[in-house]
Amino acid sequence: MPTDHGLLDTHSPVLPASLTADLIERLTRRVAADADATRVTTDAPYTGAPLADLPVSTPTAVEDAFARARTAQRAWAATPLRERARILLRFHDLVLARQDEALDLMQAESGKTRRDAFLEVTDIAITSRYYARGAEKLLKPKRRRGAIPVLTHTTELRHPKGVVTVISPWNYPLSMAAGDAIPALMAGNAVVQKPDTQTALTALWALDLMHEAGLPADVWQMVVGRGSSIGGALIDNADYMMFTGSTASGRRIASDAGARLIGASLELGGKNAMIVLDDADIDKAADGAVAACFPSAGQLCVSIERLYVAESIRDRFVAAFVARTEKLKLGASYDYSVDVGSLTNPSQLATVTAHVEDAAAKGATVLAGGNARPDLGPLFYEPTILTGVTPDMTVYEHETFGPVVSIYSYRDVDDAILRANATPYGLNASVWSRNGARGRAVAARVHAGTVNVNEAFAAAWGSIDAPMGGMGDSGLGRRHGADGILKYTEPQTVAHQRIQGFTPPARVSPETWAAMFTGALKLLKAARVR
Repeated sequence: MPTDHGLLDTHSPVLPASLTADLIERLTRRVAADADATRVTTDAPYTGAPLADLPVSTPTAVEDAFARARTAQRAWAATPLRERARILLRFHDLVLARQDEALDLMQAESGKTRRDAFLEVTDIAITSRYYARGAEKLLKPKRRRGAIPVLTHTTELRHPKGVVTVISPWNYPLSMAAGDAIPALMAGNAVVQKPDTQTALTALWALDLMHEAGLPADVWQMVVGRGSSIGGALIDNADYMMFTGSTASGRRIASDAGARLIGASLELGGKNAMIVLDDADIDKAADGAVAACFPSAGQLCVSIERLYVAESIRDRFVAAFVARTEKLKLGASYDYSVDVGSLTNPSQLATVTAHVEDAAAKGATVLAGGNARPDLGPLFYEPTILTGVTPDMTVYEHETFGPVVSIYSYRDVDDAILRANATPYGLNASVWSRNGARGRAVAARVHAGTVNVNEAFAAAWGSIDAPMGGMGDSGLGRRHGADGILKYTEPQTVAHQRIQGFTPPARVSPETWAAMFTGALKLLKAARVR
């Protein structure tokens, strides 16, 4: 272990040259922690070798970060929107220009493929541009209809919440870290963020680039540590909570936020369904199923884990899907030659293995995959397709969060929708049909925050002008679109009453005034005034 606390095992042949000890040391210095903080080591999923060690933030360090953030936020909120936008647009350019560094970091920390990592780069570029160009319109003062036409001048203002806590997960370390901070910052807030320790370097890289783009010191800060240690300080000092993670953790955060009467936006678990209608193009649907089930080794909140296929085309679809799955290249590579990468941590491997073994032991059929691949690395697992899954099997209703999908057949569309909706979750879904209108009609009946027609998840996720989030146990609140930035603001109504108010003039009796007001209300209705 190097004494500078930087990158570990820098001579490992599987690590790209960009991941130098100097880079890692620079990033780790951005963690808000005490000078003598204890440290935690992360491992590279591809190999299991030590990757980096990071300072661990204490509750006191978190509180200090919030104190600095509050001071910085006052000046940041006073910064003109156009200057904030210029910083985000410079950040956009830096992310694209330095994407190879980001891709290397994401792969080293998460084990995902380069093509999956690249989607995060594009996502952050799109998000930065969208809010930089659109925030002024969304946040500017808006005239609202007054209580009394002409006499009441009413304006809606939008103020930043203050300091936002963002808790981001390991599976999409750039998208979930920077993607939620960007609109919060654009709205004039400061952010104190806890990225998952496993992928903290990627989040710290985004922070480093944002400072290079011109973000003032202390407006965006990051802490590292376990939720059991610093979670209380993150909630107790926040003016708003943004969390992406498990449903169980989301419930606790919602409860704690509710006790403090602060808002929270939560993107939680899912057991997402794909419906293949009887008129679907089988080849395109099979390609879509591969794209829906196995990106980032299935460690994607919006990936598909349940496939419902019309009985009339089931055999042909299954054959096409299995053939494509068996051709996927599984492995570790810092280029675009690999289709499916590694799982990120041992607990995910344990969950995936347990779900598949339980299903097989209870009678399910493994059509493809079904095996860990230690010959490729410690956390690799084959893309797996199951049939014959029954309600007594764990994989039937519990989120696997790995490269595992179960196929079911259905009789008619009503049956497919009923079964797709038979879950407490409601995050994402996919519908496949040659008839776009029919596909959209079915999509509208699916209980999910986003539904894609003839696409897996990228169409809805990439439509950044539209809200994205979950129903039911998949969370509350939305990211993207107007909702994605307005949730970080406090609306304020300023109503200026002119000439005459709601009390009668001095020489008008209350009875006469009430009659006059009644007549005015009737006249307004007759004139079709809202």
